Amino acid sequence: MVAPRHSERNVGSAPGSAFSEAGRAPSALEQAAGEYLTSLAVERNLAKNTLAAYRRDLAAYLGFLCERGIDEPDAVSKRDIDAFVAARRDAGYADASIVRALSAVKGLHAFMAREGLSTAHPTASVRLPKKEERLPDFISVEDARALLDQPFPATSAGARDRAELEVLYGCGLRVSELCGLDLRDLYLDDEFMRVFGKGSKERVVPIVGSARAALAAYLAGPRAELAAHDRARRGSAAVFLNKNGGRISRQSVHATCERYGRLVGIEGLHPHTLRHSFATHLLAGGADLRVLQEILGHADISTTQIYTHLDRSQLQEVYLAAHPRA
Repeated sequence: MVAPRHSERNVGSAPGSAFSEAGRAPSALEQAAGEYLTSLAVERNLAKNTLAAYRRDLAAYLGFLCERGIDEPDAVSKRDIDAFVAARRDAGYADASIVRALSAVKGLHAFMAREGLSTAHPTASVRLPKKEERLPDFISVEDARALLDQPFPATSAGARDRAELEVLYGCGLRVSELCGLDLRDLYLDDEFMRVFGKGSKERVVPIVGSARAALAAYLAGPRAELAAHDRARRGSAAVFLNKNGGRISRQSVHATCERYGRLVGIEGLHPHTLRHSFATHLLAGGADLRVLQEILGHADISTTQIYTHLDRSQLQEVYLAAHPRA
């Protein structure tokens, strides 16, 4: 039986304090924004990175309103919202960043209206612009084979690096999920692992074949060699350890992907590219879309369906390259 794992979450300081300067009482808008962020952390259990992005976007929004002399919820109009969006666009922010900021602003005003903190709801008629669908990057099966079959250094770090790449591609993990893996999450005899994704949502992911073999080889000795470098004797529970015996960072995984990718002629290889490649190759091999959704940890199957578009584009490329009348 798999025992539950509870993640610790730092909700932050007192509501409103995150947006007001030291020594100054927060305005009504700042107070409301702080309460909104707290509700997102506690009630919706959003991931730390998502909360940090919302905090930055709302800080920019409140700063913009402050420059316009607005610090009360009911003083905000739709014209102010439109001006904020225009200012972000003029500042050169990408469309995705603008959509995210507008989503945070809409959420704040909906929260204030719902909680009775304002009578106005200036974003009620504001529609988020449709994000341009962008197909994810992926590598071919041949490139994946070249990446994982290349000779790795005969060291503890080399064994770790190979296991990292095999698990990223073989299990379709996000880089944060790979870094967050603990020993107690592994059930290699039963060929599965427990993964905690966005919002600390738990799922079970199969680990078989070369990914399982590479991870087992790393755990059989090299991990203990890395753990021995921990002078503080903290005894990290992490699966993947750095040279000092502590948990690996996202940055180190990025560097590992880029380094080994470059060695086989794949420039700029990103951990997420391996996740996308995992999904693309599974779907091309006949995997069921619902099964793929479960393995990837997508809350909505529409997120998984992008790989069906990707597969169609591959078919078109094959057709154009092979058909004599294309």
